[in-house]
Amino acid sequence: MFSGPAKIFEGQDEAVDAILNNEVKAGDVVLIRYEGPKGGPGMQEMLYPTSYLKSKGLGKKCALITDGRFSGGTSGLSIGPISPEAASGGNLALVEDGDLINIDIPKRSIDVDLLPEEIEQRRLAMQGRGSKAWKPKVRQRVVSEALQAYALMATSASDGAVRVVPKEQDHE
Repeated sequence: MFSGPAKIFEGQDEAVDAILNNEVKAGDVVLIRYEGPKGGPGMQEMLYPTSYLKSKGLGKKCALITDGRFSGGTSGLSIGPISPEAASGGNLALVEDGDLINIDIPKRSIDVDLLPEEIEQRRLAMQGRGSKAWKPKVRQRVVSEALQAYALMATSASDGAVRVVPKEQDHE
């Protein structure tokens, strides 16, 4: 069992900066969201955050949860890709800094210590953001038109992160 407060990052670069600047402490659950098929777009690999946690002596003292992907070189308590991703309305987008996260590997569960009513309130607040709902803040990295198009059609990582072209509506 691992329990700790969430440290929320809206992308890999933000998480790396915080790790390197000693803003992540032993016991934290590093939560990197908006790195899945739609949010990334394209599923960024989380090797840098896991490597930097390890280099800071936190590899076995922190957990990392993401909707991004991991390579075979990942170590420590690294969980992902979480589906549905934050950009697809997943609960990952509703977690806030300091929320207690409980990870129980034998029971295969990850829980946020919130009442269902609190989660629903956060979901309604997110939906109330209109066109800004389920989207990361503006990032510095360049996203090609091809990846932007992919993001519009990408399925969840649990469904293969493939593109699905929307069917045309019947016009009568």
